[in-house]
Amino acid sequence: MNENQLAKTVIGCAITVHNALGPGLLESAYKECLYFTLSEKGLYTEKEKPIPLVYKEVHLNCGYRIDLLVENKLVIEIKSVESLNDIHLAQTLTYLKLGNFKLGLLINFNNVLLKHGIKRVINGSL
Repeated sequence: MNENQLAKTVIGCAITVHNALGPGLLESAYKECLYFTLSEKGLYTEKEKPIPLVYKEVHLNCGYRIDLLVENKLVIEIKSVESLNDIHLAQTLTYLKLGNFKLGLLINFNNVLLKHGIKRVINGSL
């Protein structure tokens, strides 16, 4: 499955989680439920995946962690905030760059309609 196909599947799973739980919970609750749902679909998903920072050719463990990494290709950054802003997009793009990933989804579960809280973040071109 390529990144775009994975993204479509993940969005479907996120909508399932959101329909069951609604908005207003902590980020950690949505992360656990989405992780469980993706695992049920048979997708290899890593939770809180450590990502090193490479500075002057040295790998530094600074505590950066990707919320969910699906099939070693798709970065999922989960939020439960009033609204997404530029720093959330920048954070997701930084994870894409640090891990050399092409596509990420920034998902804010704190929306009445989840589709208003999903942003595709691209590192380069797909």
